[in-house]
Amino acid sequence: MIPELGHFALALAVAFAAAQFIIPLWGAQSRDVRLMAAAPALAYGQLIALMAAYGSLVWSSVIDDFSVLNVAENSHSLKPMIYKISGTWGNHEGSILLWCLILAICGGAVGLFGRNLPSSLRARVIGVLGGTSVGFELFALLTSNPFLRLWPVPLDGRDMNPLLQDPGLAIHPPILYAGYVGFAIPFAFAVAALLEGRIDASWGRWVRPWTLASWSLLTTGIMLGSFWSYYILGWGGYWFWDPVENASLLPWLTGTALLHSAIVVEKREALKTWTVLLAIGTFSLSLSGTFLVRSGILNSVHSFANDPTRGIFILGLLALVIGGSLLLFAIRAPVLSASGLFSPVSREGALVLNNILLCSIAAVVLTGTVYPLFADLLFSAKISVGPPYFNATVLPLTVPLFLAMAVGPVLSWKRAALGPALMRLWWAALGAAAVGIVAELGYRAGSAALAFAAAAWLILGSFAEIIQRIRLFQVPLTNSLSRLAGQPLSVWGGAIAHAGMGMTIAGIAGMSLAQTTIVAVRPGQTIALAGYEWTLLGLHDEKGPNFNARVADIRVTRDGQEIGLFHPSRNAFTTQTMTVTNTAIQSSQIADLYAVLGEEHDGTAVLRLHYNFLAPWIWLGALVMAFGGFLSLIDRRLRIGAPARRTMAVPAE
Repeated sequence: MIPELGHFALALAVAFAAAQFIIPLWGAQSRDVRLMAAAPALAYGQLIALMAAYGSLVWSSVIDDFSVLNVAENSHSLKPMIYKISGTWGNHEGSILLWCLILAICGGAVGLFGRNLPSSLRARVIGVLGGTSVGFELFALLTSNPFLRLWPVPLDGRDMNPLLQDPGLAIHPPILYAGYVGFAIPFAFAVAALLEGRIDASWGRWVRPWTLASWSLLTTGIMLGSFWSYYILGWGGYWFWDPVENASLLPWLTGTALLHSAIVVEKREALKTWTVLLAIGTFSLSLSGTFLVRSGILNSVHSFANDPTRGIFILGLLALVIGGSLLLFAIRAPVLSASGLFSPVSREGALVLNNILLCSIAAVVLTGTVYPLFADLLFSAKISVGPPYFNATVLPLTVPLFLAMAVGPVLSWKRAALGPALMRLWWAALGAAAVGIVAELGYRAGSAALAFAAAAWLILGSFAEIIQRIRLFQVPLTNSLSRLAGQPLSVWGGAIAHAGMGMTIAGIAGMSLAQTTIVAVRPGQTIALAGYEWTLLGLHDEKGPNFNARVADIRVTRDGQEIGLFHPSRNAFTTQTMTVTNTAIQSSQIADLYAVLGEEHDGTAVLRLHYNFLAPWIWLGALVMAFGGFLSLIDRRLRIGAPARRTMAVPAE
């Protein structure tokens, strides 16, 4: 009965979404106050219906209702409870339903927190979100129904992919999806602005908090996914240019550009066309990347489906959403004339350069990701695009980007002089040069020394604007401290986010100096690596809830002092007859000690041992970036409700 209620709730959500799409937009067009006022209630109705639908799926999985096909194919009675719940979004049908739920949460959030928006703009935004929801909910209902019944009912399910049975995967997809789908709100604001024919500083101020929240969530989600692949797959790396990684990187790049463009719209009422196009492009990349991966067109560990019917539906939906919004942009963009003029050497100019470089990197990554698909489709050529292509094309574009990240915040708005701005950063340049020289002399780092210098430049330069604001060493220290206490949270958030990027760059540079060895050892044998002694004490078996584990006991010492005991394992899952590595990692602020257990032959175990220098900084830097975003978000000046708009003298045609 519960699955039928969930199915009915999903169908009801489609009806609510259709009404949310038609009624508010009709009301905004006809200036009917009552129809526009119905928008939040319809968004709440759709949200409640989808919460009931997803709750029904979770309940069916929790009670092991194997009469539901989705539960039978992705769960098992022996599976721990946390994975029974997370398994609901660890498959194609459940992930699509989760996407729909988060999209409905976005509509409800605009209805709840957008009370200070002009009624016509709020109605249009909620209406666009409703129209977007209709397509995805129909996709779930017609081609990806998670409530289909199965007969005869099996005693146990097939279990989910063992690679996904991990705590990191219990929280990574919802956060990543929240970042993906959250960009639907800036997209809806952009489409609403095109329909209304007006963008001003207030619009930029309304869009920026939603963009900032989505960007921070997406940053956190990417970090969790990267760390998951680092410790669960046992490869010892942090990024492999897998299609699913690229799919999340693309909207992050354009979303970063969108965030900076919205600042210019708010401050100077410039870059309006840029901002609208970036809002459309970012959500389009979120849709394209997610559904290409989930449809199975791009092969990865995350691929869930490979159904021609679903593929055709997805292509039609993408064409309607992306093509329709771009067509509207082409028609209405000419009315969005910029009113704020600025010199190329200015903070606005630096942000334009930032956008160009970020979008160029996104174009390079997109080309490398989708080109093999077109080559296969058009020429029947099997082409693999790997790290050499991405490293050779992306890295040159990052150099001017990192330079501009530190210089831009110390430039004045509208018009600035480059020489004085660079003089304000002399200490950051000196510190970066010192770090690069030390890295080269101490580690013979080569190109990594340049990366260390760039990281120091970003970390030090990120606080140059704050130093400039408090006039450090220009006024008495007490005055500077007083000014420091009064700096807005958004200024601190931006500086912290830029410093977080520097930390991540330092971690990536450090990983290039990692030391690795693959050895076959017997119990009692010791291996030396990076100044540490790794001794295999023995091997033993353990039994898990739904797997059997072969565990290695490794003692790590340095100069005779014990550092820790490591227990890497190989987990053989009984249901799907699949073996998954379980790495052992001991992390410090400087490096990770990392051990992976391989195959056994005649009492000899294969071990892969790593000393990953500065690896923790990669994910710590990403968390610092996300923290900077959330810190800016709670700034009182960035609340959703902005001052009332100025009255338009001449309405747009």
